[in-house]
Amino acid sequence: MQKAAQKDPREKTIARVSLLSILSNIALAAFKAVIGLTSSSISIVLDAVNNLSDALSSIITIIGIKLAGKKPDKEHPYGHGRIEYITASIISAIIVYAGITALKESIEKIIRPNTPSYSNAALIILAAAILVKIFLGLYVKAAGKKVNSKALEASGDDARNDALLSASVLASALVMRFFGVSLEAYVSVLISLFITKSGVEMFKDTLDDILGTRLPKKTAVAVKETICNIPGVHGAYDLFLNDYGPNRLQGSVHVEVDDTMNAAQIDELSNKITMEVFNEHGVILTAVGIYSRNTNDDEATSAKEKVLNILEGYKNVLQMHGFYFDKDKKIIKFDIIISFDSKDREAECQSVMQEVLEAFPGYSVKINLDSDTSD
Repeated sequence: MQKAAQKDPREKTIARVSLLSILSNIALAAFKAVIGLTSSSISIVLDAVNNLSDALSSIITIIGIKLAGKKPDKEHPYGHGRIEYITASIISAIIVYAGITALKESIEKIIRPNTPSYSNAALIILAAAILVKIFLGLYVKAAGKKVNSKALEASGDDARNDALLSASVLASALVMRFFGVSLEAYVSVLISLFITKSGVEMFKDTLDDILGTRLPKKTAVAVKETICNIPGVHGAYDLFLNDYGPNRLQGSVHVEVDDTMNAAQIDELSNKITMEVFNEHGVILTAVGIYSRNTNDDEATSAKEKVLNILEGYKNVLQMHGFYFDKDKKIIKFDIIISFDSKDREAECQSVMQEVLEAFPGYSVKINLDSDTSD
């Protein structure tokens, strides 16, 4: 099950928006470079360099989306979607390099200042460039959200930031023009620091995607709700989803069902869960595990309440699920989720185990320690 039908439109949208961004940034860079060189303004030249780095970022985005769209193969059975995250990290590295280089040049201008001269045409072009960047940023970010492209969203934010930076350049130019005070070297320092900060933040976000982050609450809740609405399911737990690139989530889940269900019924239910989740959320569940639920057993219900009372004494225990009680075989088994805030999750699990053993002498107790991976 792959969303092949949605792949081409997404690629085309990203390519189209990126191409528009490339052309816009090259045009802006050219105008600003001419203005900066003719007016001896380092801040405008750096603004032009920033536009060129944006154009390069868009080019890398296009290359990345093309490579990420390659079909799965023997060496990469999960596809190539994570290439988008790698290209995003390259973009962030370029931005950081541009920011550090700009900072170096700006500091040199503070040490050895020069006096820029701004014409009316230069000021008008700078003002127009600000408007172009504002509208470009809004358009690119909206497109990024629509097709779930973090690279485009980052480009949109970057364009908005560029508009702010260009506004500061324009402000310093107006101060120079009307008051004769040159602030452009100091404005350049602020611009370079801003560029560097944006690159570092973008790299952090991309690194999080590569390492793997907690599943967004909205997604986790929605997927579990879909599963729990299917007849025969009494609960959905242990939702694990691996991110193999934008719109490429695969994973597993455990569901609680009556202990009276047979293999054929469980198989039918598992298939229904898999299809429903894919159709509703585009998420591929490669495995559906089963927790059996005691039915018509008052002693099991009483035992469960007793265990829950024990767990109330542990603030880091977030949830218990998969509880099963077998009086004849003297077996109790369940899973618990212990918060990452716990100093020693394994030690807390052992403490719970000890209390349950004391509460049920003669029973074999099995507790599975789950991680707090999703809401």
